[in-house]
Amino acid sequence: MGAELPLVSAVIARLAHPEINLAAYGGVVFPLALLIESPIIMLLAASTALSRDWRSYLALRRFMMGAGLALTAFHALLVYTPLYYVVVRGLLGAPAEIVEPARLGLMIMIPWSWAIAYRRFNQGILIRFNHARAVSAGTLIRLSVLVTALTLGYWQGSLPGVVVGTGAVIAGILSEALYIGLRVQPVIRDQLQSAVARRSPLAPRAFARFYVPLALTSLLGLLIQPLGSAALSRMPHALESLAVWPVVGGLLFLLRSLGFAYQEVVVALLDEPQTLKSLRRFALILAAATTALLLLIAATPLATVWFEGLSGLSPALARLAQTGLWIGFLMPALSTLQNWYQGLIVHSRRTRGITESIVIALAVTVGLLWAGVTWGTFPGLYVGLAAFVSGNLIQVLWLWQRSRPVWQGAQL
Repeated sequence: MGAELPLVSAVIARLAHPEINLAAYGGVVFPLALLIESPIIMLLAASTALSRDWRSYLALRRFMMGAGLALTAFHALLVYTPLYYVVVRGLLGAPAEIVEPARLGLMIMIPWSWAIAYRRFNQGILIRFNHARAVSAGTLIRLSVLVTALTLGYWQGSLPGVVVGTGAVIAGILSEALYIGLRVQPVIRDQLQSAVARRSPLAPRAFARFYVPLALTSLLGLLIQPLGSAALSRMPHALESLAVWPVVGGLLFLLRSLGFAYQEVVVALLDEPQTLKSLRRFALILAAATTALLLLIAATPLATVWFEGLSGLSPALARLAQTGLWIGFLMPALSTLQNWYQGLIVHSRRTRGITESIVIALAVTVGLLWAGVTWGTFPGLYVGLAAFVSGNLIQVLWLWQRSRPVWQGAQL
């Protein structure tokens, strides 16, 4: 999945008006789509932890369907009413030239939230019942469809880059959701329906106590994305920063993604005896390896190959991106550690600490973004990356503190 954003950005950068379409996609479409879907992102963790028996499955499925439809309706309300201009022009302060292209992209993205909810819910079931390879197969299907759609859009040549990018993204996510939905049916029939729960099913109030902190965590965490776009739009070199934002973010996401799945791995495997030390050791190895790889790219001609050759940026934008890469070099390690600690906390079902961590991270990030807008000295890309790194560092430190009782208890 981490390859998606770099691929989309690389094609948009090679079509007409690349700066405008990159800024529209990375500065408006992608952040707002993520924010709208944020309440259901944690369905993967919830489904992995709770889909142990038929009753729990039915309760989670009802929640998934209702939440997915509600978020899809809100997405449509946003793009088809004047609310769009209130958000994009008023709150985000987006440059005038990207407002309408971004709206068209968001219209294409309307099925996004429901497809994500359906896919992540069923992926959790596959992981819980030891069919994680099916999740990887679904991702390969998504990537194949994405690449095919991007290639067709590039050859066609006349469509705006934001249309080609969002159309490819939606085609990919719908194909993956369809595959996962079909693949999970025999698992539900043959394994889940006959499974005996190790714990009693959660009552609605208990489920709310479990899931609401997770949903708030996603909502607050992804709120940083549009806040970052709003801040970049108000700092020096706004259009350039917004254009480079998805390209640098895509490379960082590609390396960070290696740690994203670790939360579900921890949740699934902590039930097994004698796994804590192995899980912790792997988290540290993964954090070190991804950081070393990012530094290798930043410090060598590989950065030029990536940003100019593969991503299609102009030399000036590529230099801006390469400097930004140095600012964000800690992000892959922080993502791995974050998901390690969150996995421990989710497994304990005491998820309040996760919400606390993101509130603190959001406060730090917003404070630094506000300082950057107030000073108005540095390019927005640099300030945005520094703010995100600082917020993530504080978040990881808080999660480490809140997870200590969990892993200390698991050692006893």
